[in-house]
Amino acid sequence: MDLSSINPVLLIASLMVSATPILLAALGELVVEKSGVLNLGVEGMMITGAICGFAIGVNTGSPVLGFMFSALCGALLSLAFGILTQYLLSNQVATGLGLTLVGLGLSSLIGKPYEGIKSPTLQKMELPLLSDIPIFGKMFFSHDPMVYFSVALVAAVWAVLKFSRAGLILRAVGESHDAAHALGYKVVRIRMLAILFGGACAGLAGAYISLVRVPQWTEGMTAGAGWIALAIVVFASWKPWRILIGAYLFGGVTVLQLNLQAAGAKVPIEVLSMSPYLITITVLVIISARGNHGAPAALGKIFHASR
Repeated sequence: MDLSSINPVLLIASLMVSATPILLAALGELVVEKSGVLNLGVEGMMITGAICGFAIGVNTGSPVLGFMFSALCGALLSLAFGILTQYLLSNQVATGLGLTLVGLGLSSLIGKPYEGIKSPTLQKMELPLLSDIPIFGKMFFSHDPMVYFSVALVAAVWAVLKFSRAGLILRAVGESHDAAHALGYKVVRIRMLAILFGGACAGLAGAYISLVRVPQWTEGMTAGAGWIALAIVVFASWKPWRILIGAYLFGGVTVLQLNLQAAGAKVPIEVLSMSPYLITITVLVIISARGNHGAPAALGKIFHASR
């Protein structure tokens, strides 16, 4: 095995690209769960966003329009989830799983004509002065705009949840919807807005995979990233900055195993390929053994104003 072939600068740069879709999806799900709703349909919204963004990007030649449309498609799919769970009071777990199945089937249907086509992609955005810093410039400051947007979104979500009145209300709804309702807050409306935000983030995450990370359409190309995003929310104890750490750790493991394969590591490729998922499962088992440590008290519970 020739480890000298692994370039640490490219490794870190690739890590940030690999982590971005998981970071976006996990951040959106964090907001949804902070409102007390458990949406297991992240994978379905991601794959739908991936094909919708790809189709618009290919047909218009504009990846920016592709990202905008993917956010809209993800939000629309989450709207269906919101109506079923918040107005028709369906089971959140079953509805989320159904949403994933719908997304996978819908993307497969829409994506058939686009197989084998290369999409336009976002260009790298060189930051003045920062991009010219030796070593660190290429690592951290020579990426496409969505990488920076995802990090900025983490900061924005953290600030809103921690310092704003809107964030306080959202957290109150997630902790005790009955108390929030008694104080006059529109619990269902607040949760619907959170669900739409989560869907838009998942759509953007999917589009990033099909328009930037792998600029082509392949059926099932999200490859379980939505489930990893769900796991990272738990790993992060429902805290935005820990979401960033968790996403980058998973992205790092993913990129490292690819580099080890290229370096000729004497480990079966199958073991290297499944290592990111094994590590995720191991972390979740350890966290579960420690018990509840930050989950919103009303997470997954059905709210009805008449009760």
